[in-house]
Amino acid sequence: MPYCKRQALVAIFVLHNTAMIYIGITDDRREIRENLEQIFSRFKDLEVVFTARDGADAVEQIKKQPTPFPQVLLMDIEMRKMDGIEATQRIKSLSPEVKIVMLSVFEEEDRIFAAIRAGASGYLLKDESPERIVQAIKDVHEGRMPMSPLVASKALDFLRLTPKPMPADHPEDYGLTSREIEILEPLASGKTYKEIAGNLFISPKTVRRHIENIYRKLAVNSKVEASNLVSRKRWFW
Repeated sequence: MPYCKRQALVAIFVLHNTAMIYIGITDDRREIRENLEQIFSRFKDLEVVFTARDGADAVEQIKKQPTPFPQVLLMDIEMRKMDGIEATQRIKSLSPEVKIVMLSVFEEEDRIFAAIRAGASGYLLKDESPERIVQAIKDVHEGRMPMSPLVASKALDFLRLTPKPMPADHPEDYGLTSREIEILEPLASGKTYKEIAGNLFISPKTVRRHIENIYRKLAVNSKVEASNLVSRKRWFW
């Protein structure tokens, strides 16, 4: 097969096998919403489902269960009617599967950690390049936690200066729910997502979502790290 034709077929295959990511945008400045929409319109694997003018508007739109439903929500922090932190808490309680990335001009440590505690999965500054914002959306969709370098640096400085808490003796001390503990035990013993899902009569997708929450609460990044923590704590034996 000629090289050019083969390359064309590869390009078509990649295009048809690229998963679409559905996005919501929440910002009280119309020009920012429109700019972001324009940026995302250049990418075939990104689609804006809705835009919201403030946190309250975003919560209401999530309640309406738009189709398709947003997988990633960009959220401003400082908004008049309802700020981004409160909106994040409410949206995560309504739809825990939504990944929320804060997009803010603020870089103060208290804002960063308040957003993370509220359920945010990433934190970017608004002066980031369009390419970096797009990559952050793809990263958070794949389970990573994107942060602007300055934000990450401030977070690390804060953690270094914060006194270390006493080790937790039980999974509940980390805020794990009973369902998350049910999943953590077989995960630490080497079970696959599919095996865990079958034993608990839930979908592998639901298992994956719970495991992402487990990793966040335990401050680990992988199954190996979670298993090592369980082993050190001797939680299940």
